[in-house]
Amino acid sequence: MEIIEKRQNDISIFKVNGRLDSNTSPRFEEKILEAIKNGSNKMIIDFEALDYISSAGLRVINKTTKQLKHIEGMLILCSMQDYIKEVFVITGFDSFLPIVSTCDEALMKF
Repeated sequence: MEIIEKRQNDISIFKVNGRLDSNTSPRFEEKILEAIKNGSNKMIIDFEALDYISSAGLRVINKTTKQLKHIEGMLILCSMQDYIKEVFVITGFDSFLPIVSTCDEALMKF
C-alpha cells in the first residue's frame, strides 16, 4: 500500500493506493494520528486507487472519525470505486461519514 499525503490550505488529504487491511492499516493509522498531533482537524481520504478495505481498515476510519469529532474536526471520504462504496453502505458508515464523488467536491465541503 502507498499513502500519499498532502495539505491544501488547512486540510490534510490522504490518497490511499492498494489494499487497506490488517497488514497496512497500522501504518495508515500512524500517518493519520501524526497529522492530528500536528494540528490537522480537517481531513479527506481519497480512495480512488483503493483496491480493497478490510474490517481493520474500517476500524481506522471509524477511530479517525471519533478523534476528529472530539476536536471539532471533520473527515470526508471521496473517489470510491462502487465496490468499495458498497462496503461503507453495508456497514452503515455512510450514515455518519460524508462520502462524495471527487476530491474537489470534498474540498468544497469545508
